[in-house]
Amino acid sequence: MNFDYDLFVIGGGSGGVRAARIAAGEHGARVGLAEESRMGGTCVIRGCVPKKLMIFASNAPMMADEMRGYGWGDANAHQFDWAAFRNKLDTELNRLEAAYTTNAERAGVEIHRQRAKLVDHHTVSLADGTRFTAKHILIAVGGRPAKIGIPGEELGLISDDLFLLDELPRRALLIGGGFIACEFATILNGLGVQTVQAYRGDAVLRGFDTEAREMATQQLSDIGVDLRLGLAPTRMDKSEGGVTVSFDDGSSEEFDAVFFATGRDPYSWDLGLENTEVRRRKNGAIEVDQWSQTSVPSIFAVGDVTDRVNLTPVAIREGHAFADTIFGGHARKVNHDVVASAVYLRPAELGTIGLTEEQARERGAVDVYSAVFRPMRSMFAGSNSRTMMKLLVDPDTDKVLGCHIFGPEAGEMIQLAAIPITMGATKADFDATMAVHPTAAEELVTMRQPSRRHRPGEA
Repeated sequence: MNFDYDLFVIGGGSGGVRAARIAAGEHGARVGLAEESRMGGTCVIRGCVPKKLMIFASNAPMMADEMRGYGWGDANAHQFDWAAFRNKLDTELNRLEAAYTTNAERAGVEIHRQRAKLVDHHTVSLADGTRFTAKHILIAVGGRPAKIGIPGEELGLISDDLFLLDELPRRALLIGGGFIACEFATILNGLGVQTVQAYRGDAVLRGFDTEAREMATQQLSDIGVDLRLGLAPTRMDKSEGGVTVSFDDGSSEEFDAVFFATGRDPYSWDLGLENTEVRRRKNGAIEVDQWSQTSVPSIFAVGDVTDRVNLTPVAIREGHAFADTIFGGHARKVNHDVVASAVYLRPAELGTIGLTEEQARERGAVDVYSAVFRPMRSMFAGSNSRTMMKLLVDPDTDKVLGCHIFGPEAGEMIQLAAIPITMGATKADFDATMAVHPTAAEELVTMRQPSRRHRPGEA
């Protein structure tokens, strides 16, 4: 059969674009790509990139406080100009979108600015009715913010909306306790918004290392976020001043804006999957094997729509491996077991890779090397901020099972620590590494005695 394309990609985010560009530019495949919104996807347009720039902006008041602690008596962060920031942010996002588009087109990818749906195992249909056939189809449509199913929730905003506001609210409610909720609470608070964060759990960042979770929970309160744990909204009503939210403790309050940051769902609806034999899990995630292949041999999926490890670098690696495997004659799989990540709070970030202390205990024996201290920079300025460095070590093999860093620039540090840990480094390898002094990160190579040892059967 003669196909219109060797590969048709549905989705112009990081994973889809990487797969398309490698398949076309490096392996000579005929590639078409459909994107219904903006090229670059969640990360570039409405996720990690604008969020990180907002984190930088939100740091100014804290940096001014710190500089006064270093003798700069006139250091001050004047009133934040949201309109000026938004204009500059829009310009940067437009630049990045153009770069994504140009790089794909230069590689030979034909881009269709429309939504695409599956007609059958080898055919896609665009919104204007145009149909294309392809030997292989790759679904890379990502995820979308989820709400929680309470009356009046249509009055609330989602995380995407923060980047599109004409003006910042005076008082805002963040619903959720995951990394998106915590990062957005950090941002809004730093930009001068009175920020309330409601989370039904007893500590934020469920699934992360407990010691780090406790430090992140305390830091949110310390920087001025009104963090309310064990609290969940039950309904939302329009009010004269904005939105009135009722909570499960019987209370109600009015806010100028309410943001849902309660997780993301795979964006697998309205894709025409019912026309195929592609299987999905209960949460809508598309089932794939270790090669990113679905239950249909000609259809593959990468990125958040598969709900494996929902991080941009993972989607990029999956897309690249798919293109090399199918079109490059070089079969490659992605190891999802050891993946570094970071949560961009302030002043301390959280960087993590490998097992948490709790997961390591469930696995078996583990030695915990943990140091919690006031770093020199913040201590001199009069801050009580704490930093944590933690290594989890298998006592039988000496292999480092996990690393968790809570402190300024933890994201940068965990990226470097991820290299030896991914290579299978041992605690002896860390011990043999010369410290760089004075740094906070030198604690990773100077901790000689375990803080605690966990053994199976112990309470």
